[in-house]
Amino acid sequence: MNSKLTKIRSLRTNMTKQEQKLWQLIRKRGINKYRFRRQFPIGNYIVDFICREKKLVIEIDGGQHNEVKNAEYDRERTRYIESQGYRVIRFWNNDVDNNIEGVYMEILKALGE
Repeated sequence: MNSKLTKIRSLRTNMTKQEQKLWQLIRKRGINKYRFRRQFPIGNYIVDFICREKKLVIEIDGGQHNEVKNAEYDRERTRYIESQGYRVIRFWNNDVDNNIEGVYMEILKALGE
């Protein structure tokens, strides 16, 4: 089996609780009829959530993204994804845990709603 597909399946099966919470909010055309997919490949990267119709990528970050090597990897990854025509928005786990309504409003804004 393709190793990228195996990784995608593993990520979908082992979503963080914050990813699960956001997925429940946006799945099945849950935000103004826009379809989101989870753990979707773009080039060599796998993004947390994507709305292909609006060219929007949503990433949920934990504390490990504050580490210097991870922050540089994230910048490189974001540059590549943006070079493919997507807009990337990021939320911290803490935002999803404590301010899901604010996260929802930011996603609506990014969708142009």
